[in-house]
Amino acid sequence: MSRFIFITGGVVSSLGKGIASASLGAILQARGLTINMIKLDPYINVDPGTMSPFQHGEVYVTNDGAETDLDLGHYERFAAITTSKSSNYTTGRIYGNVIAKERKGEYLGATVQVIPHITDQIKQSVLNSTNDADIVLVEIGGTVGDIESLPFMEAIRQLGVELGHDKALFMHLTLVPYIPAAGEIKTKPTQHSVKELRSIGIQPDILLCRAEKAIPEEERKKIALFTNVTLDSVISAVDVDHIYKIPRELHERGLDDIVVKKFGLDVPAADLSDWDAIVDALSHPQYTVNIGFVGKYVEHTDAYKSLMEALAHAGIHTKTKVNIVKIDSDVIEDNNNELLKSLDAILVPGGFGSRGVEGKISAVKYARENRVPYLGICLGMQVAVIEFARNVLGLQQAHSTEFNPKTPEPVIGLITEWKNQDGSVEKRDEKSDLGGSMRLGGQTCKLVPGTVARKSYDGAEEILERHRHRFEFNNNYLDELQKAGLVISGVSVDNELVEMIELADHPWFVACQFHPEFTSQPREGHPLFNSFISAALKHQQESD
Repeated sequence: MSRFIFITGGVVSSLGKGIASASLGAILQARGLTINMIKLDPYINVDPGTMSPFQHGEVYVTNDGAETDLDLGHYERFAAITTSKSSNYTTGRIYGNVIAKERKGEYLGATVQVIPHITDQIKQSVLNSTNDADIVLVEIGGTVGDIESLPFMEAIRQLGVELGHDKALFMHLTLVPYIPAAGEIKTKPTQHSVKELRSIGIQPDILLCRAEKAIPEEERKKIALFTNVTLDSVISAVDVDHIYKIPRELHERGLDDIVVKKFGLDVPAADLSDWDAIVDALSHPQYTVNIGFVGKYVEHTDAYKSLMEALAHAGIHTKTKVNIVKIDSDVIEDNNNELLKSLDAILVPGGFGSRGVEGKISAVKYARENRVPYLGICLGMQVAVIEFARNVLGLQQAHSTEFNPKTPEPVIGLITEWKNQDGSVEKRDEKSDLGGSMRLGGQTCKLVPGTVARKSYDGAEEILERHRHRFEFNNNYLDELQKAGLVISGVSVDNELVEMIELADHPWFVACQFHPEFTSQPREGHPLFNSFISAALKHQQESD
């Protein structure tokens, strides 16, 4: 039977529970254990799909088409697992399942209550999502004391009792602040956080104490004394300059040994040589490139988390320090591209809504006319098609019906029917709910021989990448655009949807409808991003 580690957070939010959980998962994998990871989110939204990037950050998409919390991206990148819709449960989804059961009469007329019905649904969701892994790490979103998270806390408390001490472990992540004026580290917030946790019946086995510097022995003893946690299980989680150093840091502090001992497992020592190689490559780059990142949420780092990491992964595998120059697409106007002139390459990411679209189109035009390597992702492909249609084909009013429903030249439009990988057919129209109405998840793309896209993917005939969008390339303009010089380099398996485009007379100009960043990992990188950074290096060398 699987063993469970429940990870909670206290004091303040945004302490890095997701990265800490993913790092622990990576270390346990390095000891030969199979793992699975689950995120329980207290907010009432059914999923993060309709939430603003400014509030929630990136929406991560799983291969089976679930719109999930961005921490699932950390799980996949660190632990090299494939998450799914059963890896992320929100309050909205849990309550939706319970209400659906009540409507069907499954509770036999009983009064439906938080305890036991909601908590039972949470427990069953967790137990049904183990994938028979040796260890399942379950992260609870939010902060201890939040009213929204109480049903989840109660559910894992019950699971701890039902599973027994040899099958369940509680790890609590807290903040140990340093007060410069006093010159002291303060343990009181951690004490109060554990007190809050214990008041609902959960005694942590491990405290992961986030701090600017290593916590002295005396303070660790104080924390252990007042929280009823053994001294060796009070672990100092010191800030590092890159997240990929965290697995080694936590291993050096004995976190995996505590877990293995607690569960009575006989496993080999951790082999972290792959993480050491990643850190070494990050620390000793041979080259440097400046990549212009032209988006509408650039001031909010988490909005493009997977993209930022994918560029870093490409840097690792091309021995390059990738400097990301964030450029708000609102500030770029046609013929006013001073911000773009010192760049080695330009990337335009996805996004929704009309704000900043014209700035993205201007960035595309600059990259095309000045032969600067360009990578467009999702909306980045759509604006590339719009720019080409306007400025090469001469369709001055070319646009997407997402931004101008009455455009006379809808080169990008709403596709009302499409087939999923399993052959099922989905339909939508302008009145469809925003949540869950997109083309979502992994779908196969056929790559055209002789294209940069095919070469970038090492000659692969077909690739599997993840989608998240509603609007598509309008095939009514396919022949016109191709005759004008637009190259279609990737299509869906049924040849109905354009998945990739490029320019034949450009050193490296590639755009894709899917999101390749979701499948990039630090160990291997991603072929498309690796090729993009290599093109940026070549452009830099030729420009010097």
